[in-house]
Amino acid sequence: MSVKRLGKGLEALIRSDKDIGENNSSLLKTKTESISKIKLNHIHPNPNQPRKLFDVVALNELAASISEKGLISPITVRKVKNGYELIAGERRWRALKYLKKRSVPAYVLDTKNSSDVMEMALVENIQREDLNSIEESEAYAVLNKKYGLSHASIAKAVGKKRVTISNSLRLLKLPLEIRKSLIERKISAGHARAILQMKSPSLMIKVWEIIMKKNLSVRDAENLVKSKQPNHSKKRKALKNKDHQIAAIENKLIEILGAKVKLKSSQKGGRIEISYFSIDDLDRIIDIISS
Repeated sequence: MSVKRLGKGLEALIRSDKDIGENNSSLLKTKTESISKIKLNHIHPNPNQPRKLFDVVALNELAASISEKGLISPITVRKVKNGYELIAGERRWRALKYLKKRSVPAYVLDTKNSSDVMEMALVENIQREDLNSIEESEAYAVLNKKYGLSHASIAKAVGKKRVTISNSLRLLKLPLEIRKSLIERKISAGHARAILQMKSPSLMIKVWEIIMKKNLSVRDAENLVKSKQPNHSKKRKALKNKDHQIAAIENKLIEILGAKVKLKSSQKGGRIEISYFSIDDLDRIIDIISS
């Protein structure tokens, strides 16, 4: 019987030949659920591992836990020419090496496609909530640009909405200093999305510096960005003269869509104008409207 892949951990990705035949649209093609004992020095890290940062203190704590209670979850690998390549469980693998263990129990998956491996590693890390915002964005970018997966395909693979993938990829447009502060969790993804509304990297950095200096909340950061927009004072005057109900609706739509929205009234009704800056941004707005 086929099992659902999403939201059930990496084990939900390990399926039989029958399951694969029933759903050949899946990116994962594997042939075994057996667990093997593999020598640690025969295993190599995945060069496309989404997780880039490995906290030394956390690794030491994991090693101590494994030393006391043993390894609860096997790692996952695939066979390659010079041994095995890690798909999921690099922290466990590193901790076992630190403990000078010789072997590790592992699921061995029969998959040749590198995009499958990348997808599985990404799913495993996301479901364990191990990735920071930028690591997650970079992983999506690899699946999108290197392996040609659409935003919709990535969303389906990791069990998220397409708009979430599009918004995550936008974070990579931030200047390096801001991305670094996001990795270090000095600002949140909410702060980053507010900063992205600025037109240029230099303006983004100025807003970011104020956010950092004043330790602003996400809401305060959004208000700061609005105040920095060109012709803000003129817009405020225009809003005062505009019908308050229309202005309230515009603001609500801006908040929901995360885009510039204008309501233009006429004697026979009116029209709604929504601005977007790219096809992906348009896809994101359409997802919000249709959800």
